[in-house]
Amino acid sequence: MFRPVVIGGAAGVLLAVSFSTEAVAAQGVPPPDKIVIDVVSVNGSGCPAGTAHVSVSPDNTAFTVTYSNYVAQVGVGAKPTDFRKNCQLGLNVHVPPGFTYAVAQADYRGFAHLQQGATGLQRANYYFQGMQQTTYANHYFTGPANDDWQTSDTTDIEALVYAPCGAMRNFNINTELRVDAGTSDPTKTTSLLAMDSTDGNINTLYHFAWKECPK
Repeated sequence: MFRPVVIGGAAGVLLAVSFSTEAVAAQGVPPPDKIVIDVVSVNGSGCPAGTAHVSVSPDNTAFTVTYSNYVAQVGVGAKPTDFRKNCQLGLNVHVPPGFTYAVAQADYRGFAHLQQGATGLQRANYYFQGMQQTTYANHYFTGPANDDWQTSDTTDIEALVYAPCGAMRNFNINTELRVDAGTSDPTKTTSLLAMDSTDGNINTLYHFAWKECPK
């Protein structure tokens, strides 16, 4: 099960917490050959067609999802349905023969603009096709805030869930952003939470944990 860790950003809102050393130590030695990730499906109001892209690090230790239109908001200029945005990614991870993987840590970044009294929520869960979903890891934000944010979900060694050896199972990632006006006045102000950055793109980084399959 992933557990949430919040670091940096949004002054007065987020507390600094170190990453899980167990999760980092559990990542193992990555396979020497290249891995390929195919995006099977991208669905949700937070990732309209063409706005989510996946790339793999050269050393096979992580992959990155880049969003360019993932914003939840309430208030002036927002539609009634804009308070919640979500995205489900279905990924087909091709790994070298003899290896399997789990995702040990997921890092998220974005921007929060929350009025006094407004709140935000960023959440995610992860599962392999045909296997039980993990519980959601939740991160909460409170206004006033006008700053970048970063969160991490980490997994203890004993809780890592690996893809079945020799079987091709899609890896699914569900993410969600919510904003609640709370005691702020949505008729006069706007509050938003985005997986975004100043240049319009946000990198969400997922760290692999590797192990060799039984021979």
